[in-house]
This record gives sequence, structure tokens and C-alpha cells, in this order.
Amino acid sequence: MRLERRTRSSPLAIAAASLGAVVFTLLVSAVLVAAAGAPVGRTYALLLQGGFGSVFAWSETLTRAVPLIFTGLAAAVAFRARLFNIGAEGQLYAGALAAVAVGGMHDGSGLDWPIWLLFPAMLAAAALAGALLLLGPALMKSRLGVDEVVTTLLLNFIVLLGVSALLDGPMKDPTAMGWPQSVALQDGLSLSQLWPQTRLHTGLIGGCALAAGLWLVLKRARLGFDIRAVGANSRAAAFAGVPVTRTVVLVAMLSGALAGLGGAVEVAGRTGYLTLDMSPGYGYTGIVIAMLAALHPLGVVAAAVFTAGVLVGADSMSRAIGVPSSIADVIVATSLLAVLVASLLAQYRIRLKG
Repeated sequence: MRLERRTRSSPLAIAAASLGAVVFTLLVSAVLVAAAGAPVGRTYALLLQGGFGSVFAWSETLTRAVPLIFTGLAAAVAFRARLFNIGAEGQLYAGALAAVAVGGMHDGSGLDWPIWLLFPAMLAAAALAGALLLLGPALMKSRLGVDEVVTTLLLNFIVLLGVSALLDGPMKDPTAMGWPQSVALQDGLSLSQLWPQTRLHTGLIGGCALAAGLWLVLKRARLGFDIRAVGANSRAAAFAGVPVTRTVVLVAMLSGALAGLGGAVEVAGRTGYLTLDMSPGYGYTGIVIAMLAALHPLGVVAAAVFTAGVLVGADSMSRAIGVPSSIADVIVATSLLAVLVASLLAQYRIRLKG
């Protein structure tokens, strides 16, 4: 048995593969739900209702989707150039830390900037922190051939340990009654609400705008062509005159900046301060979202909303019928594997030898 590449993938084959991936995911999840002793139909109904069945459910789903959009975009643009950035979690925290350092600890320093100047400075610091965190692994990959998967993954732990030390030390809020959290952002730096009486904030608009802008860059700009060329074949791209090292560095800066901005938006839009448990793994989930979206920036938004809806709905479902909320992780992971296999079958056909 071997795989033979199709001359072209018909829209019907792509649609059939996607439908098969959805059916496979539902069947695998149904087996686990039934094994837990819960009715499958009611479980799925509660899952959908908890994630998308009301105004409150939609607001919580979209709020959860905001940081996932940023980390998904960070993974998508890096993977396009075959820079496998596994460090979005650390870059998210680095951005949040920089945002708090500029927007929270600025007061009383003698540099009383106006809010209209302090807010963009806070976002710029967050983007710069995330970009610089990925710059080192990108240069080591380009110049020394060091595997960026290892370096970016290990940097996550270094950043989290550094954040923990700072929250228990110089950045600790003295009014937090001993709880390890940073000082709050100054008044006026918080993102405004999109929906009254909910936690949904304008970070959603910013994330969607960045997704659209990134799509235009990848499709129309010279940098987008260079990214696609390096991702397809770096040696051929270099032979054709594409500056491979410069492209990888620019992609690293862009990817890290997107993840760092996600940290700043999460602090300014939802929490108002930094804690060590701010992210339940947004950086790692962003990789799944990027793969579900086939590395398409606009698809990242849809994949982030889907994933957030599953996670939010699973929490509601778990409280209602006692099914473990970890079923959401199974659904997301199974859907990723199913989509990858489906996309493979849409591009290749199976041939039996003899």
C-alpha cells in the first residue's frame, strides 16, 4: 500500500474529507461519553448549549477565544516559514509581564505619561518582549542549525519561573494579602466592554483585525511571498534570491509579537493584573488552532471560536451531568488528528500494490 499524490484536489473531495473528520471526531467522543455512563445526545446538546446557546454563552466563548486568536496567529505565521514556534506560552507571559511593567508600575516613577501615550507604549512593550523572546531561537536555527522546537519549548519554563519570581518579589502587589499577583494596571488602560454585563472586550476586534491584516500580508505583500517560499523549500528560496535568514528573523519577530500582544490584551481586557495562572495553556492550544485552520489567518479566528466554544461548553456540561470536562480536550485533539488525516487524504490517494 502506498500514497499517490492527486493531480488536483477537487472541492468535493475536500468537503468529503472535512465531513469525515467531523463524523470521526463525534464518534470517538461519543464512545468516551458512553463509557462515562452519560447519554450521548444530551451530552452533545449541553455542550452546544453551554458554548453557543445563549448571549452569556456566546460572550464567554468569544472572551475565551481572544487569547487563542493571538496565539493561533503566532503559530500560523511561524509554521508558514517552517519555524516551529512552540514557545507562544512563554511569549504570552512575557508580553503580559511587559504590559504590567509599563502600565502598572509606571505610576509614581516621575514619568506621568498621559493615557493616550501610555496605552500604545504598553502594547509596544508587550509586542517587543514577545518578539525578542523568539529572536534568539530563530537566530540559533538560522546560523547554527539548533532545533527551535527544543529552545522555544524550554524557554516557556524559564519565562514562567521568572514570572513566578517577580510576582513574589519586586512586582508583587502589596495590597494582595500575600497572593502572588502583580500590581493592577492604571485606570484608563483597561479595554472597554463590547457587550454590557459581560466580560467580552474590544480585544476581539483587535484580534480579528490582525488576522485580516496578516492574511493580506501573506497573500499580497513581498514578505508573504518570501515566507511561502522559505516554508516550501528554504534552499530553493535562497537559490532564487530570497533572503532566508532575514525572512526567518522577521517571521520570528512577527510571531513573538503576536503572542506578546495576546498577553497584553488578556491583562488589559480581562484580569487587569498578572498572575501565574493567567493562561490555562493558551500558547499550546494556539498550535492546535493553527493546524485546525490549515495555517490560514482567517481560519484561525473560526478555529479559535470553535475551540473556545468546546472548552466553555464542556465546563457547563460537566456541571450538569457529571461528565469530566476533560472530554473537551479529547474533542479538540481528535478533531486535530482527524483534520490532518483528512487533508492528507484530500491530497493523496491510497494505492494497493499488486
